[in-house]
Amino acid sequence: MNKKIAIRFVILLGIISLLSDMTYEGARSITGPYLALLGASATAVGFVAGFGELIGYSLRLLSGYLSDRTGRYWAFTLVGYSLNLLAIPLLALAGRWEIAAALMITERVGKALRTPARDAMLSHATKEVGRGWGFGLHEAMDQIGAMTGPLIVAVVFAWRGSYQAGFAALLLPTLLALSVLITARWLYPRPQELEAAKGDVQTRGLPRIFWLYLAGVALLAAGFADFPLIAFHFAKTGNVPEAWIPIFYAIAMGIDALAALLFGRLFDRYGLHVLLAAALISAGFAPLVFSNSFGAALAGMVLWGISMGAQESVMRAAIAGMVPRQRRASAYGLFNSGYGLAWFVGSALMGLLYANLPALIAFSVVSQLLAVPLLYRLTTQK
Repeated sequence: MNKKIAIRFVILLGIISLLSDMTYEGARSITGPYLALLGASATAVGFVAGFGELIGYSLRLLSGYLSDRTGRYWAFTLVGYSLNLLAIPLLALAGRWEIAAALMITERVGKALRTPARDAMLSHATKEVGRGWGFGLHEAMDQIGAMTGPLIVAVVFAWRGSYQAGFAALLLPTLLALSVLITARWLYPRPQELEAAKGDVQTRGLPRIFWLYLAGVALLAAGFADFPLIAFHFAKTGNVPEAWIPIFYAIAMGIDALAALLFGRLFDRYGLHVLLAAALISAGFAPLVFSNSFGAALAGMVLWGISMGAQESVMRAAIAGMVPRQRRASAYGLFNSGYGLAWFVGSALMGLLYANLPALIAFSVVSQLLAVPLLYRLTTQK
């Protein structure tokens, strides 16, 4: 009976993520040109995007700690989702780029507030259904929304020819997501009760294995190129026609969803050995996507999608088994902050290295391969 209740909770959170990703990934597909339309310079667009991500990841450290300290996981989740989602349709009303930029940063702040608390609650339910499968199912539903949102915006834009209409159309998934969220809060007021207490050892800090794990995945993140840089390369070289670039991204998101389910199942069976395989697969994407061949670029995006799905499902599932439940939100906050910072620094460095593509590729491959021995050490520890 507990397993059925737990899987319902996982699915409810998955529906919320699907609708939420539909909203903000749909918006992210047009925020760059929208800021430009409102008069922002390229420098301003780059700064807003980078600053939003930096704030969004760094604040997770604080929100995770406060979620554990207060025990008010639902409060952080509700406030975070509200900021995260309601900022999107309001972009339709922004008459100046500065107002649009503030709303974009507000959206990232909301995501920072809700992510550690939500993942901590999700970890309680995945104990019953399988850590890997639970987080994998959640990630798969998340990516379905990430694929659908930009397509909705593209259709609305083609129909109305207006960015404002695209943002306004996202009000519907926003309201649906918040409605499901409130329903989940009503049905599961104490999701921690889905995981039986087993006398977790009280410690002053996080276990050593967590820090070793964070070091390994930070190396993976540093070498994992962000899609805007990949898309820039496609457009610059012309090996992927511009009309195909969003299609390549959609293909990668679809692969991501399937990989999350597969690697989640494999994690429940084989543990962290699965993340080792994901690291080796991930190390192969850069030579392909930064080539001058359409076919190689497509193959590289498939590997990129597999890596993303494996990382997003397995990495969160692994933390749930390493950290006592009363410290999980703190652990997720710290993990997300460290992972995001490493990804930000690595992406910035790869941007600087773009003038020398062999150096960029070497950095990406070597950084991810350096994670392998660290992750292998984790598989030998109990």
